[in-house]
Amino acid sequence: MSEMPQLYLITPPAFEPDAFTLQLAGILDALPVACLRLSLAADADTIARAADRVRETSHARDVPLVIERHVALVERIGLDGVHLADTRAIGALRKEMGADPIIGVSAGASRHDGISAGEAGADYIAFGPVGETGLGDGTRAPAELFAWWSEMIELPVVAEGGLDQSLIEALAPCVDFFAIGPEIWSADDPLKALTDLAAPIR
Repeated sequence: MSEMPQLYLITPPAFEPDAFTLQLAGILDALPVACLRLSLAADADTIARAADRVRETSHARDVPLVIERHVALVERIGLDGVHLADTRAIGALRKEMGADPIIGVSAGASRHDGISAGEAGADYIAFGPVGETGLGDGTRAPAELFAWWSEMIELPVVAEGGLDQSLIEALAPCVDFFAIGPEIWSADDPLKALTDLAAPIR
């Protein structure tokens, strides 16, 4: 891989749309973000309203927006695709949605799940967490997984979860995208936090 990895931004799990879209606009205007993932834990109506607002902000800046899980909202609201946490549904979903929408998937630390999802039609595979998050069973996606993937598989690979500057620097040669979200939203200045975190790939 010769090109530098790109930034992939994940929204907070809860936010007030007016304040967040203002903050988001500032980040998207200041830094090149390749993709945005709506990761909202709320009821369907709240998610739909938030998705509509976030889409306006991201599409005004030519940043594609994918949504976690809620496949039905992709066409309804005019989103660019969906991000799934389960690799098993990809094949059926690709048939249903057609070739255009982005379908991304998290494959944890499983090379096998990543390959299966790619063969079923996923557009990118996310592995993680790569760092300490305090969530799940503590399993991490090791650097060797990304190194192997970048050498053997053409499908874009995303590193996410518990990222810090040293991990980004170490993984940069074998990753296409770094998905960043939880690492920055609790900071007083998320834009500065993201700028600092992404320094090794800028």
